[in-house]
Amino acid sequence: MSDQHNVVLLTFPDAAAWRPAFDEAQHLPGLRMVAAMERSADGLLEVADTFTRGAGVATVGSGVLGGLIGLLGGPVGVLLGFAAGAALGNAAEEHQASEGGAGLIMLSPRVPDGGALLAVELRESSPAPADELAARHGASVERIDTREFAERVRAAEQKADDAGAS
Repeated sequence: MSDQHNVVLLTFPDAAAWRPAFDEAQHLPGLRMVAAMERSADGLLEVADTFTRGAGVATVGSGVLGGLIGLLGGPVGVLLGFAAGAALGNAAEEHQASEGGAGLIMLSPRVPDGGALLAVELRESSPAPADELAARHGASVERIDTREFAERVRAAEQKADDAGAS
């Protein structure tokens, strides 16, 4: 099987069962992001935890690159270059975070009352690691191709924008 870039959904009928699976999911091969949502028995939804592999790398890397370019301008150039680079990197990370939030909104109806859902974005060369994780923790598994999921999110955002404009 070639690498598949998927959003893997692990649904837990019992809200208490997601934490150990969340901790293990952070070590899945190809992991990019994992988010846990839980819903109380009376229907209150909460994003309980998130983890993004490499969070902050774009901000720091852009800042360092800007600082190196700023060396041409002396000490003040380094400071200004680092600040400008970090701001650009942070903007990129904020954009990615807002897209992730929209995706979680799309997934929220799938969280059962009294249960939890882990949304795991990863590149899978085999479904076995995520399937085994789900089996160990009593979760059901569903996979959605990330391109298809991103299209669904964009369509929902467009629909919301259109409804807000009218």
